[in-house]
Amino acid sequence: MATGSPTNEGPAARVRELMRHVATAAGIETDVVVEEDVQAVTGVFVGEDAGLLVEDHGRTLDAIQHLAYRSAFAGSSPRKAVVVDAAGYRARRADALRAAADQAVEAAVNERRPVALTAMNAIERKLVHEHLRDRHGIETYSEGEEPERHLVVAPVLGEEL
Repeated sequence: MATGSPTNEGPAARVRELMRHVATAAGIETDVVVEEDVQAVTGVFVGEDAGLLVEDHGRTLDAIQHLAYRSAFAGSSPRKAVVVDAAGYRARRADALRAAADQAVEAAVNERRPVALTAMNAIERKLVHEHLRDRHGIETYSEGEEPERHLVVAPVLGEEL
């Protein structure tokens, strides 16, 4: 880190510094915008080249996010969420997951069978579980081992959608 020790900087400053370092090391010209509120520290890579950080179905962003979380709260508490995004990937991915979940609900109910979604990380599985939480006539559960862990949408017999 360029200036100050981790104990003298706040979580947002540490996330900003890490993100700038990653962009520089990757040779990507991008701005970094970091905001902090009571629930989360959110860092966004902004600019034409920001999309280059969305590699391998968001795994590159997930890795940066993990490092940012570790950096933001190294040796401190309380902790809160850290979200790292680039080129609007997180919102597009959330929309795609919700749409896939809705399709799985239709198939599970119409065909009266469990429907497995593709493998996704824990954050994505949580998003889908929460999206479908109040749906009647179905249940959701996770199966498999990382990195192939996936969510299953299954009809509940005797209940209507």
